[in-house]
Amino acid sequence: MPGAVAVTNSPVFLSSPMFRQPMISPSSPLSLLHTSPTPPSPSSSLHKHTNGYIEGPIVSCDSNSSPTVLVKRKRPARIQIPFAPLSLINEVVKQDDDVAEIDEEGEAYSVYCKRGRRGAMEDRYSAVVDLQGDSKQALFGVFDGHGGAKAAEFSAKNLNRNIMSKLANKCEDEIAEAVREGYLTTDSEFVEEDVNGGACCVTALIRKGNLIVSNAGDCRAVMSRGGVAEALTIDHKPSREDERDRIENMGGYVDCRNGVWRIQGSLAVTRGIGDNHLSKWVIAEPETRIINIRPECEFLILASDGIWDKVSNQEAIDIVRPFCIGTTKPDLTSASKKLVGLSATRGSYDDMSVMIIRLPHFMS
Repeated sequence: MPGAVAVTNSPVFLSSPMFRQPMISPSSPLSLLHTSPTPPSPSSSLHKHTNGYIEGPIVSCDSNSSPTVLVKRKRPARIQIPFAPLSLINEVVKQDDDVAEIDEEGEAYSVYCKRGRRGAMEDRYSAVVDLQGDSKQALFGVFDGHGGAKAAEFSAKNLNRNIMSKLANKCEDEIAEAVREGYLTTDSEFVEEDVNGGACCVTALIRKGNLIVSNAGDCRAVMSRGGVAEALTIDHKPSREDERDRIENMGGYVDCRNGVWRIQGSLAVTRGIGDNHLSKWVIAEPETRIINIRPECEFLILASDGIWDKVSNQEAIDIVRPFCIGTTKPDLTSASKKLVGLSATRGSYDDMSVMIIRLPHFMS
């Protein structure tokens, strides 16, 4: 197997004690979201970029925007682990490893992240609203890191920008290709960072009354259509016959250990951003589905596999729906927390991230 395999507490990797050597150096405290020092004034709430698109406020898991944060004191004194900030549009950066949960709610969406029991939080998310000054356009994403959080945080910072940059030069019927190029560009940029780790991604671009959902890995998008769960993505795992065939045709192999299918005996997903040591077989090319948002399209759930490993698609819809439908005051945050709570009760050890998006808000 080429290169060195990065192994952490993430269940995506096959665990081995010989790789568990922390990289520690002094640094200042970290936050799950690194935002610019000066908040934008109301007159500067829209950002215009050289690639020709205008984006509105970018909201992500910001520890400074009144999330619920549980902090546990450790003995001996906590050691800070540095993650260098990147000067990009929106900097979603790793929070210090004492943070247990984060929640954030916007006008038509909510996100809730809860750290698993295996180690520091490796999940990230991003939300870009009011794209090009249009309240009916938005771009959301959930990113599940493995082998560390760097690929997830890099994707959360850059994938939105890359997709919109590619879209600026495409016709409306080339949206899927713009998203594809955005994923591939983000992957290429991360390779240049020359760091280990990878990230599974699921994104939802809402534009002109259409919902464009894409994924690479096992983060999943499930929509409620009149109360019936409709999976808009298919997980990229070695157990998928077409993915297994693709890998074997490229000279790789997949095997099953302790009930988990893995590539080269290592990774349990077949697509994602990063994973440089397996780049011959693990690709960043997403699968994309486009649907028109109709009145029966009630809400969309984007979540990491910490949820889907323990909760079925229909169960998730049934839990969330009473908080969103038939009520004058939707409570998306409570819905997200209840869904995470069910997964945790059923024994999920992984990080759990849930984003719920009310689709009628974006109908043309």
